[in-house]
Amino acid sequence: MRNSYKKRLILMLLSILVIGALLMESIRQNPNLIDRSIILSTPQMVFVLFSALIIALMLIIIITSLNQQRLELNNQLSKVQDKEPLIPIEVSVEVETPIQEPKTEETEEVEDKTRFFMLTQIDDKAKTFEFVSEDDITLEKLCEEFRHFSASQLRLYYDIYDIRRFIAGLSVSHIMILQGMSGTGKTSLAYAFGEYLKNSTVVVPIQPMWKERTDLIGYYNEFTKKFNETTLLQKLYEASHNEQMYITVLDEMNIARVEYYFAEFLSLLEIPDVKKRHLDVVTDVWDTDPELLKDGKLILPNNMWFVGTANNDDSTFSISDKVYDRAMVINLDKKAKPFIPKETKGRSVSAKTFELLIQKARKEFELSQRNLRRIKQLDQYLMTHFHITFGNRIMQQIRHYVPVIVACGGSELSALDDIMSKKVLRKLETKNMVYVKSAAPGLITFMAELFGEDEMLLCKEYIQNIEINA
Repeated sequence: MRNSYKKRLILMLLSILVIGALLMESIRQNPNLIDRSIILSTPQMVFVLFSALIIALMLIIIITSLNQQRLELNNQLSKVQDKEPLIPIEVSVEVETPIQEPKTEETEEVEDKTRFFMLTQIDDKAKTFEFVSEDDITLEKLCEEFRHFSASQLRLYYDIYDIRRFIAGLSVSHIMILQGMSGTGKTSLAYAFGEYLKNSTVVVPIQPMWKERTDLIGYYNEFTKKFNETTLLQKLYEASHNEQMYITVLDEMNIARVEYYFAEFLSLLEIPDVKKRHLDVVTDVWDTDPELLKDGKLILPNNMWFVGTANNDDSTFSISDKVYDRAMVINLDKKAKPFIPKETKGRSVSAKTFELLIQKARKEFELSQRNLRRIKQLDQYLMTHFHITFGNRIMQQIRHYVPVIVACGGSELSALDDIMSKKVLRKLETKNMVYVKSAAPGLITFMAELFGEDEMLLCKEYIQNIEINA
């Protein structure tokens, strides 16, 4: 490197001398080229040329010195980096974050060959990972343990009623919306459940400009020839390797339009056969692609749940009926009161174990015929007076939701009250509000006669709020 600078210096000095000599000779032989008044004598010309050479030489020495200092600093930094191993972002399927060993020639060679470096690492670690599910549990015990774990380990307090709704919501849909005032524990509820499961929740902060799925899972960079692997893509791939329950939080999900950036996920989750939920990642195939990426597609893992938090203010978009109909909704409008918890540890629960508990609950606590008749009568009343109906999807969600609430320790009517207030009566907001306001007292009276004066309190409160605010 030093020889290179010396060569450049000599060449620059010779160039200046040659150009100066040629210029002097040209001026002396052709005095008409410039005004005679500014022609200098030979000693003067030599002095000017010598001064220019001195200035040029000083500049070259300064630049050379600075470059030499920069090279020495870079060498020192490279030596420090070689001594200290780098700590990577956690993409391990293990519970604890392992410290990655310093890169070797072998790992650098692998990184150069594959465009999915992080996913390839997950393939390697999955070969030695072992997960053991703790299956000696019921849904009611799960709710109680989770509540006491959150309070004793995380100092996060939740009402048992909200815990039951959260667990039952996971049993109905892989999409859940937690909405309510800021500070009521929307994000922390999903975070606490991941800690209880010994598998930390992934929090994805939604950005206002997001419009497509690449904002969630990343994209292929044509310049670097590498795929930009987002945290969500890594967790989706990790979940495909094992049976753990995974929770992903879409934080402030309605700060952008959900039906834009989450559209492909909404469509895939509607496919009954989980093995046909193919998520497009890339459009071509490389031999070095990760082993679970088939034809550029990844099967959306059935052990991943998406929990979105939503605020309703001027900075957010309203959530469309398409999203609401497919998701389970929980309103968190107030904080739970602190209580003295039992010291409780977390529990590893597989998605298969959770599914077996759900199936058992639906067999043991099937919706009663009496309440099925009540629902049918309410459906007819709403159709006659408001031209809204339950629909097949909502009816199926009711049949799945209510038995799980009962298995968690709740009552059948409280479960009906909760799901109908959010799934059925919210459709009243799409109707003529002047007419809805005038017909609201009649609907409240009908529900009181059908279910009882002291039942369906959430539905009655919802109708009263419409009546007041219309």
